[in-house]
Amino acid sequence: MDWDRDLATWPLNHLSRRVASPPHRWHIQESGSGPVILLLHGAGASTHTWRHLFPRLESNNRVVAIDLPGQGFTRMGSPARCGLTAMSADIGTLCQTLDLRPALVVGHSAGGAIALDLAQRLPDSPAVVTINAALGRFDGMAGWLFPLLAKLLAITPFTAVAFTAGGPNPARARRLIEGTGSHIDADGLDLYARLISDPSHVDATLKMMSQWDIDPLLDRLSDITARCLLLTGSADTAVAPEVSARATSLIPAARNIDLAGLGHLAHEEAPDTVSDHILDWLRQD
Repeated sequence: MDWDRDLATWPLNHLSRRVASPPHRWHIQESGSGPVILLLHGAGASTHTWRHLFPRLESNNRVVAIDLPGQGFTRMGSPARCGLTAMSADIGTLCQTLDLRPALVVGHSAGGAIALDLAQRLPDSPAVVTINAALGRFDGMAGWLFPLLAKLLAITPFTAVAFTAGGPNPARARRLIEGTGSHIDADGLDLYARLISDPSHVDATLKMMSQWDIDPLLDRLSDITARCLLLTGSADTAVAPEVSARATSLIPAARNIDLAGLGHLAHEEAPDTVSDHILDWLRQD
């Protein structure tokens, strides 16, 4: 992605800035004042995934969204730091750089796993909301998310270039998104088409998946002290709702809410429903 050219037409670009925090040069979007809500997207996405949720959460809150290393507009500083633990640690460093003390971390899919890991690292033990959290082996979307295939693709020369050849492909984006059980608007499909036509973004996503190791986090679920809300779309075909249900049974202070009829990108399909659940839950003791 080109910082000047592409960001000019990216959602909420007026909230964007670059922050250098080793080892990466991060793209963040920030607005509002009050308790900090940190938003973490899933594999292959970017801050755009929060474009509808962001304005609904920023009333009485300071909302900060970031692009993961190498994805979207964040420039990767170390190709070896794309796994769950490394990204969580580097986001913790970014929070120190920005003097951010999140009261809540919201993560989608793989970002949900990062949010749970991050909550154990941050000094103030923020609450966590996950949306279709990737807390198990990936099912569905095999050509995009399946870790073993991602490892093969990541070590094959020119894979990302070959995958992205031909520029933005709305039909390919539609197949990928609808393969997760979600149906989003044409603007959303166009944004994903732009992302998956960018070789550096695809390469970073593949590196993330090839370095992904969820087992250490799964082994610590019962040790998580943060208050957690796990939202699951009943129509999600990328990460089965049962994955979050199992995690909820292990995390001491966790609650699971089913989002009937919604797929993997529930927050893009029904931002009012998702934001209402988050804000209602935050108001509860």
